[in-house]
Amino acid sequence: MSGGVDSSVAAALLVEQGYEVTGIMMRLWAEEHGADSPPNRCCSPEAMDSARQVCRNLGIPFYVVDFRRPFRDEVVEYFLSEYARGRTPNPCIVCNRRIKFDLLLRRALALGAEYLATGHYARIRAVNGSYRLLMALDRQKDQSYALYMLGQRQLQHLLLPLGEYHKAEVRRMARERGLPVASRPESQELCFVPGNDYRRFLARHIPEALTPGPIVDTAGKVIGQHKGLPFYTIGQRKGMGIAASEPLYVLRIDAEHNALIVGTASELGQSELVAECTSYVSGQAPKEPVRITAKIRYKAVHAPALLIPMSERQAKVVFDYPQRDITPGQAVVFYRGEGVLGGGVIA
Repeated sequence: MSGGVDSSVAAALLVEQGYEVTGIMMRLWAEEHGADSPPNRCCSPEAMDSARQVCRNLGIPFYVVDFRRPFRDEVVEYFLSEYARGRTPNPCIVCNRRIKFDLLLRRALALGAEYLATGHYARIRAVNGSYRLLMALDRQKDQSYALYMLGQRQLQHLLLPLGEYHKAEVRRMARERGLPVASRPESQELCFVPGNDYRRFLARHIPEALTPGPIVDTAGKVIGQHKGLPFYTIGQRKGMGIAASEPLYVLRIDAEHNALIVGTASELGQSELVAECTSYVSGQAPKEPVRITAKIRYKAVHAPALLIPMSERQAKVVFDYPQRDITPGQAVVFYRGEGVLGGGVIA
């Protein structure tokens, strides 16, 4: 339970389907907000009260589990260390891998539960004794990208009740059931960063990452000064404060030399990438190259490509046409049709 509409409707549907349901909410580490920064909506006392009220309405127990320490160690430290390396992390995926579908799942099973259910928009299908992870019917809300790390061990104990519904239907079902969260807005925030101001957060915890440095073109000429590497991302055009005869884009972030490498649109884009820390839903990497579509960011389009396994934990992806926003630290997810094959972290 998050206190939002999706997990609340997921719980309501399971109750109606005859499951014995218990609501559980994770208490995660979040930086305290001050007078100059607003509180987080995620994991807040208000969200906890909303989740508790939903469970009361559904007639099910509600518990809070304290995962502040492991979340700080596994997710927040990862977030900080990746930015310090000049990469752009995706902490939600690490939270899914280390906290939600590992620590929380193991806690649920230890308490006697058969399944962990969430409000994610994706589907699970059992086929001949194994489990497949599929995109949601609502392609606009599909969250399979953030679940690529799930394997057979997790999928056999996981329920995703919203995968067959569209978001508008979920809102309607919440209203019809009188759930107090029916109109609660969605939170797109990082749950541990007050006001979603990640630059302020980085300045407090790793100020050295925000040290100004040179902006360099592909010929090695210094043409300006950046404000700190975390202020920029691959493909960015605006906000660099440099004048040129044609638009310049961020091509590369060089953390070793604290330099921002920029170039023209014709220099932007790559036709291949290497993925590290790869995992596969089936539990095994393909034994030979396979045709896939790949997503290099949550909102990216599916791009046709060839997946070439290099080992169980590393793979190369060769795209049919260059991708302009391949960003180290982000996840790349491999699809075959509507099914998730696996994914990894862009090196």
